[in-house]
Amino acid sequence: MKKGFVHAFAVLSAILKFEMMMSMKGEGLMDTFVLLIIMMVVGAAIGGFTNSLAIKMLFRPYKALYIGKWRIPFTPGLIPKRREELARQLGLMVVNHLLTAQSLKDRFLNEKQEKALTGWLQKESDRIFKSEESVEDWLAKFKIQSPAPYIERSMNSWIESQYEEVKEKYKTRTLRETLPERWLVRLDGKVETVSDYILAKGTDYFASEEGKERINIMIEDFFKTRGTLGSMIQMVMGNSSLGDKVQPEIIKFLNHKGTHAILEQVLRKEWESVKDWQWDRAFSIVTDQDLLVRLQGLMKERINMSEWLKRPLAEAAAPMQEGAVNRLIPRGVEMARDILSQKLEQLLSKMNLQEIVREQVDSFEVSRLEDLVLGISRREFKMITYLGALLGGIIGLFQGVLVLLIG
Repeated sequence: MKKGFVHAFAVLSAILKFEMMMSMKGEGLMDTFVLLIIMMVVGAAIGGFTNSLAIKMLFRPYKALYIGKWRIPFTPGLIPKRREELARQLGLMVVNHLLTAQSLKDRFLNEKQEKALTGWLQKESDRIFKSEESVEDWLAKFKIQSPAPYIERSMNSWIESQYEEVKEKYKTRTLRETLPERWLVRLDGKVETVSDYILAKGTDYFASEEGKERINIMIEDFFKTRGTLGSMIQMVMGNSSLGDKVQPEIIKFLNHKGTHAILEQVLRKEWESVKDWQWDRAFSIVTDQDLLVRLQGLMKERINMSEWLKRPLAEAAAPMQEGAVNRLIPRGVEMARDILSQKLEQLLSKMNLQEIVREQVDSFEVSRLEDLVLGISRREFKMITYLGALLGGIIGLFQGVLVLLIG
């Protein structure tokens, strides 16, 4: 109550003095108005200047200033003086509040982002799968050498190891025991084909000029071993005449059904005998090196890596497109998300973001740091300056009124 009474009395006194002032002469009122304006302008200038100076002193001077050995107070500016602490605190803020494992998971490792990434990869893969550039050209873009020599070496090594393994495993077993039943049936059916082939080739040979010449040589050699009788027959008939008669008979013999039946029977008997061979005997027919070279050559012909690498990527990768786009990419993105979810904290820890931020901020020139902060908050700093001027003007006005009331 007492405090309220004091305030009321002070207000009443001010009002009475103001009325007395208003009753003064006109020139007195003008002096009073000028005084108030001057006080307001001075207060505004002081308020704006001090706020502007305070903002500049956040950064300047960049380095400590000395008079002799005495360091001038407030130098360097606040931020240059506390730059190391600022860098450390920024690093902690980034790690503890901005780039946390949970915030990254919530922002990036969610179903929406997974679908977006999957769709983007599928769209980009479509461009790759339709490329007309060769497989070699695409490998060259990634500075990858042609894999053909490596694949061929690996393939040759694999064939050699498999050959040695099979040879060691089956050398004491027979062909009949180890070959699949369907293979044996197919080989049995090939006996007749082989018979036809041998007889057809024999007929073609003996029907040719080379075959006829061979018949004449054989007849001549035959008569040479028969002494005088052979010479007499040879003189009477002549080699060429006898050869002309023998050649059709040989061809007729080869084309006879009985000849075919005999040859097929012989081949089947031999084939049945071969079935009971041990693989050790079968491998001894040819040298290991010859067989390996033949197998490796057949494999190279079948694969033909050099030709495959020259094919357009769209053609070479066409069989894989559907599986890659519809299954591999979505599954790969899902697996990557799961792995990142499990290892993100460990990954961030190894990245040591706090130290990276600290080093970067600590390495900034103070002028650059000033430009960075002012670039973000220049408008707010101007408002602080204007607010200082406004408050200074208001304070100047109250001071002028107070002076008038006291005077």
